Amino acid sequence: MIDVVILFFLLGLVAGLLKSNLRLPSAVYDLLSALLLLAIGLKGGQELASQHFSVLLPQIVAVAMMGFLLPLLVFPILLKIGKFRRVDAASIAAHYGSVSVGTFAVVVSFLEARQVFFEEHMSLFVVILEIPAIIVGIVLARGLDRSMNWKKFAHEVFLGKSIVFLVGGLIIGCLAGQKGLESIGPLFFNPFKGILALFLMEMGLVVASQFASLKKYGTFLLVFGIVTPLFFSLIGIYLGFLLGLSIGGVTVLGTLAASASYIAVPAAMRTSVPSSNPTLSLTASLGVTFPFNVVLGIPIYYFLAEKLKLILEGF
Repeated sequence: MIDVVILFFLLGLVAGLLKSNLRLPSAVYDLLSALLLLAIGLKGGQELASQHFSVLLPQIVAVAMMGFLLPLLVFPILLKIGKFRRVDAASIAAHYGSVSVGTFAVVVSFLEARQVFFEEHMSLFVVILEIPAIIVGIVLARGLDRSMNWKKFAHEVFLGKSIVFLVGGLIIGCLAGQKGLESIGPLFFNPFKGILALFLMEMGLVVASQFASLKKYGTFLLVFGIVTPLFFSLIGIYLGFLLGLSIGGVTVLGTLAASASYIAVPAAMRTSVPSSNPTLSLTASLGVTFPFNVVLGIPIYYFLAEKLKLILEGF
């Protein structure tokens, strides 16, 4: 049975394709985004408060290294096979090295609906994976030279709105702990799925608006936007097993690796690499990869996680 939040996404997608005037006010969309980002950060911080940091440190380092690796894997493909300009190849690579908060929320909903356990600190990985790809993308586009303004560079990477919401929520959740967060639970945690449903409906409308660009830029972005998440999911899934995560945790990490940013990275690239074409990145990440992941990808990653567990247990 299709998860109800996916049905909301499909509603927005169909309404957009049919040229409906359905649209959430921009202020409402901004509020929904803020609530999702803060809720994810708060949950991660709450779990971080209940565990010793030394226990999580190896996982944090490994996941961060994956965040640096993923954009480096696809950059030469985009440059040599896709024939994109360097700045555009770097921008698209950064989008695919980073993560989609919306996709993370959907995989959490998917697992909870099936009562599949996953480690609560997985939301911590969302925060970690947002940053490395932005750094790699900017360096790939601009190179390293003495003229680079490192203060401005750090400001662009670490003080973007989505990063501040995620890291801020993480810190607040860690300092407050579970009891401290109970008073704000009715706003951030209890209505989480309803907020996600409205957010995905708006995302469906946005995805529909990207279809014209998909026709214009041909089949490369279509193939890239489907093959890349499938390949990256295998990296995330295998790393999840190496880190000793549960099937649910492995599925989440595989989904994070397979997702592509459409909030944090576009903002950072627009500021740091203004000569890049944002339409290319958003057409691939939002027009292809996001709908593929939320409709088909997540069940595939869960299936792959289960199968790989059986294979590894056989050795």
